[in-house]
Amino acid sequence: MKLKRLGHVAIRVQNMEQAVRFYQSLGLDLAWRDTDWAYLKAGSDGLALLGPDYKSAGAHFGFVFDDRQALGEHHDRLKSLGITAGAIHDHRDGTASFYGKDLDGNLFEFLYEPVSPQEG
Repeated sequence: MKLKRLGHVAIRVQNMEQAVRFYQSLGLDLAWRDTDWAYLKAGSDGLALLGPDYKSAGAHFGFVFDDRQALGEHHDRLKSLGITAGAIHDHRDGTASFYGKDLDGNLFEFLYEPVSPQEG
């Protein structure tokens, strides 16, 4: 049940269009875009841009699993340790995740990210 990697950081932005262009100008590639959020990648690392209307989560950092079952097992383990962990949710981009809080109230996400054909 090992974490694969620290996969992304999510930040709030005021203007999605400008923020996407800015981070693309820094060299990140746009991987996913919706009306209220975007996901850019630099290699296997990601940056999620959360627009003003994005309500699912606030700024956070995300750890990645490439196995859905491992995500569920880790979720159960954290809850058994008394660590704050919300329900696992499926996302519109094919991933699944749950959010939790560390000892200082920082939000983290544990994310199942299917292995892409290029990685597999």
